[in-house]
Amino acid sequence: MSIRQSVAGFLGAGILLWQIGCSSLTGLQERYVVCSYDKVWDAAIDSVKDRSIKVQEKDKGLIETAWLEIPMPGRKYGAFQREMESKDRSRIIMNVKRLSDVTNVNFIEERQRWAFRGGSRLFGWADTDPSREVMTDVEHRLDGKLKEQGCSLA
Repeated sequence: MSIRQSVAGFLGAGILLWQIGCSSLTGLQERYVVCSYDKVWDAAIDSVKDRSIKVQEKDKGLIETAWLEIPMPGRKYGAFQREMESKDRSRIIMNVKRLSDVTNVNFIEERQRWAFRGGSRLFGWADTDPSREVMTDVEHRLDGKLKEQGCSLA
């Protein structure tokens, strides 16, 4: 094996590990449910009723909430660590899919932070990791609504 092949193999393995690591940080939650599509759909809708629903397409299995702004006090910016008004915004995206003998439902929180960007636009929205608290809350509400519908997780 030549040095060039060794380096290429090493870089390829590194890129693969990086992609695996990034995909595991997405926070996507997934459930396989033994229940009818209609009951799972109703449970999914009920689990995000605390937010305004922007997209609700039952035929496509897509539920998307509107952005919800959340104040985030205590963040500091710049070299002098000045405390400024800070906020995050969050929305939930759910997909409900019919499978042969089960129904699949998955969801993720898309979250952005109001952040210093520099240049002509000093501040703007920047992607950030989903909140564990929000994901856990949606997960518990969804599981509870599925149980109310008489569904069981596969």
